Amino acid sequence: MKSVLVANRGEIAVRIIKTLKALGIHSVQVFSEADEQSLAVRLADESIRIGPPQAAKSYLDKDKILEVALAKDVDAIHPGYGFLSENAEFARAVEESGIKFLGPASQTIEMLGDKVEARKLAVKAGVPVVPGTRGAIPDWKSALSAAEEIGFPVMIKAAAGGGGRGIRIAQNPAMLEELLTISASEAKAAFGDGTLYLEKLILNARHIEVQFMGDGENYVHCYERECSTQRRRQKVWEEAPAIGISEEIKKEMCEAALALAKSARYVGVGTVEFLYDSDTKDFYFIEVNTRIQVEHPVTELITNLDIVKIMLEIAENETLPLTQGDIKKVGHAIECRINAEDPFNQFFPSPGNVEVFRPPIGEGVRFDGMLYEGYSVPPYYDSLLGKLIVWGQTREIALARMEKALNAFEIQGIKTTIPLHLNLLKTKEIKEGTFDIKFLEEYLSRES
Repeated sequence: MKSVLVANRGEIAVRIIKTLKALGIHSVQVFSEADEQSLAVRLADESIRIGPPQAAKSYLDKDKILEVALAKDVDAIHPGYGFLSENAEFARAVEESGIKFLGPASQTIEMLGDKVEARKLAVKAGVPVVPGTRGAIPDWKSALSAAEEIGFPVMIKAAAGGGGRGIRIAQNPAMLEELLTISASEAKAAFGDGTLYLEKLILNARHIEVQFMGDGENYVHCYERECSTQRRRQKVWEEAPAIGISEEIKKEMCEAALALAKSARYVGVGTVEFLYDSDTKDFYFIEVNTRIQVEHPVTELITNLDIVKIMLEIAENETLPLTQGDIKKVGHAIECRINAEDPFNQFFPSPGNVEVFRPPIGEGVRFDGMLYEGYSVPPYYDSLLGKLIVWGQTREIALARMEKALNAFEIQGIKTTIPLHLNLLKTKEIKEGTFDIKFLEEYLSRES
């Protein structure tokens, strides 16, 4: 592979370009007018402006991106995460153009991107699923009947898309009727599809996910990640490996993820997400992410793998470059997402000029980011600036390194979530690893 177009921005674009450079692969970065001075543009071998700041007219413009890719005669397109990364229509257009799409096949994205169809596939593969409707709910009466059978409270979820959008919790029939309309409208606006389904609400749940890779015949997992620390269903803090769960259960989760990947004949890198019920010790399938995850660095640090490199190798050689025996799990890694937000002012966005930028350095410390001194963070996109990741031989060492790294991290000119992470490190739940998906929201409500 000689050249790759990066169809994304921010920290993930920088992350991809760094691996391309290490492999001697020519990088072509597309960018909007708002990102002309971005670090990704500065690092790429070649950069092409594709439109105005609005994502719909730049990073979501399928035709323009493909036009650039064809004009530059690239071998592949890496979509990163978000934007077009899980857009089956875009993946299909790339495939038909003769360019490699650095993700699974378009038909796989289409199948697994539909939560209802993915759930059916999981059942077929023998993977446990959260009690809920087997298919989309056609009307209010069907929804009520299903909810009463499942048992309130229930979660109303969008069949398409992700990121927590379209999700509502109904405690009773009256709430169900009201929220169905709201959820359908939100899902339609966000994903172009208002289809909904219902799931039982697991009250004391942990969010655990398994990284896997496959070539359609051979599959491996890279163990699991703990992603329960969330705000508004957006992950804030991630760890690998998961804590407070038996090795037997974690092994079962990894095997279930591979069973599902095999059933889908998945080619590429992906993640299966599960809910773990802390009360019953059962786990349930949630969804498959058919792209690289924001939190992939914690897996890289405990396995000593470069997941972007493996994505490229699978696409180029059509075979998996490693076996399960090649993947060793060593130590513990923690990732804190650093966002341009004011955690003490309802997480109000904080775009603006970065006057000082001094990331921490040291043993077991890594920062995947998009900043430099003098850079102006634009207000048009997701507020994620980067991820501070640390590794230690034990979780205790990793926690100590994270605290030291956060205290040494200096960003001036904009507000960030660094103070939030320093506060979280003082909590009993983080120290002891006893948090669940309710923890952060409850912590923020009692601190406000």
